[in-house]
Amino acid sequence: MTKTGSGTGRATATAESLAAASGKAAKSGGLPPVHLWDPPFCGDLDMEIRRDGTWFYNGTPIGRAPLVRLFSTILRRDGDAYFLVTPVEKVGIRVEDAPFVAVDANVAGEGDSQVISFTTNVGDSVTAGPEHPIRVVRDPETGEPAPYVLVRVNLEALIDRKTFYRLVERGAHHPHRGEEWFGLWSGGVFFPMIPAAELP
Repeated sequence: MTKTGSGTGRATATAESLAAASGKAAKSGGLPPVHLWDPPFCGDLDMEIRRDGTWFYNGTPIGRAPLVRLFSTILRRDGDAYFLVTPVEKVGIRVEDAPFVAVDANVAGEGDSQVISFTTNVGDSVTAGPEHPIRVVRDPETGEPAPYVLVRVNLEALIDRKTFYRLVERGAHHPHRGEEWFGLWSGGVFFPMIPAAELP
């Protein structure tokens, strides 16, 4: 289901004005403190992030990777709604699934000392652990897993298929809530994926 900003009406802001404002914020170095900003809501923008991580504006893919990266730095999730936020304006956008995609992972160590570091399609790097948990949602009809890793506050990345199946090879069995589960260790935390009894 597509998730969108909770307001009504079209935004008075444009992608160009947002890019300019976020560019100024980015000059300070690091990620802008979007969680501290409380600008007025300016409506919904015709912008969407598809499940594969592609950003669309007015129905057209945004082909410039630096621009997508810039927008990604001012993305915020409040409840189930997503917004692009600057110090002076806040606009709602649509997100089909997760806003980011984890396109690669590096695994170091073994067993409960294993560490998994992810790279996203917008250039973020995060190491799974207590502050960046992995979760798996299974389709109730097919049982197909959809794995996610938390990238920033309330913002997750869908772990792409090739990366996930490569990680499954590094999985392990471990007790979880009184049952034996198959899952992944990273950063000293066991992240359950599927009950061992359901494995083929």
